[in-house]
Amino acid sequence: MKISWGTAIVMAFVSFISFIMFFVITMFTDDAYSHDLVTEEYYKTELQFQDQLDREANATHLTENIKIEKTSEGVVISFPRELDYQKIKGKVFLYRPSNKQLDNEIPLSLSSYQLLVPDGSLIGGRWNINITWEYEEESYYFTEEINY
Repeated sequence: MKISWGTAIVMAFVSFISFIMFFVITMFTDDAYSHDLVTEEYYKTELQFQDQLDREANATHLTENIKIEKTSEGVVISFPRELDYQKIKGKVFLYRPSNKQLDNEIPLSLSSYQLLVPDGSLIGGRWNINITWEYEEESYYFTEEINY
């Protein structure tokens, strides 16, 4: 049986379309390819970006900034000693890029210059730690990426 050029071209198009449809259906149905946005309200967050830049600039004017270190008990967040820790208010946001179910927000109520995030709260891997805090009506922002 001999296949004409017209039949071969139609078979090539049908094969190519079937190949593409297979991958499209696989991408939509397989959970391994499901990826979330960084934030749910992406555009609203982008509009607030200048405020974040101002807060970061405020943090650079401090003589010492926040320090983050890994210990056997967990992650220790140390606030500047030049400030009265009792007047520091804000929140610590632990962001896990690979799984949003692991994200965690901790309100700041300090009893010393250090805040301990317990070892049980963190799973090994990459974490972005974002700290938004206020001291005497001045806003600050600190962010750091760690591998735990």
